[in-house]
Amino acid sequence: MSKLVASLIPTTPAPSSAAQPPLNSRSSPPSHYPHSSSYEINPISRRNAAVLLSSIITPLLPSLLQPPLASAFSIGISGPKEWLKEQKKKTYKFLLAPVDGSRNILQSAYLVLMKKSEAEFGEDDLDEVQKLLVSAARDCVPLDRNSFVDFQATTGVEVCTFRLIVKNASSLLDEKDPIKLEAEAKLDDLIRSFSSLNGMVRERGIELTSNRQRVVDALNDTISSLNNLEQGIKDCLQI
Repeated sequence: MSKLVASLIPTTPAPSSAAQPPLNSRSSPPSHYPHSSSYEINPISRRNAAVLLSSIITPLLPSLLQPPLASAFSIGISGPKEWLKEQKKKTYKFLLAPVDGSRNILQSAYLVLMKKSEAEFGEDDLDEVQKLLVSAARDCVPLDRNSFVDFQATTGVEVCTFRLIVKNASSLLDEKDPIKLEAEAKLDDLIRSFSSLNGMVRERGIELTSNRQRVVDALNDTISSLNNLEQGIKDCLQI
């Protein structure tokens, strides 16, 4: 072949056995899917996915965030009632402080009554005894309350300190619990004792100078009632 003819024939490279398909071409589906053209996947947008996920998780949030109550007891965690009971036991001395204070006041009144003879016991001593007894009663005797405390009582406010203490100590007990009922009975007995004692001193007045022994006996009965109430409160607290 002449050089002229050879130059006119275009030269083409030999086909490669590992030729790659064009990048933008789609590979044909496998032959075992005869209707593959109908199987097309619709892409899910991020918003739709978020809505779908929210619809699944939101109803489950309460159960995820709050474990069942039974599980707390199954692992040995005490309930709020037991915890409050222990706290009351730890602070019982503060709760009983007014009871102890009233006992000390009654003992001081006893000393005032007994330290002087009938000739030496005067109106000033009588006034001191009256003030001590009113203080010891802690607003549980209606006739001994001042106007402000009496006004509070008429509005429904509990002003009797001993009654407040009993309510606090027995708050975790059932209404018909015998221990609670016994403590309330002891409270009523104490209030009757204070009413009788304070009324005796208030009405007799100067006659008390010649009849102190009756007052001393009533005072001792009141101290005994106060001691009984203290034990009733301790029973409520299981001390």
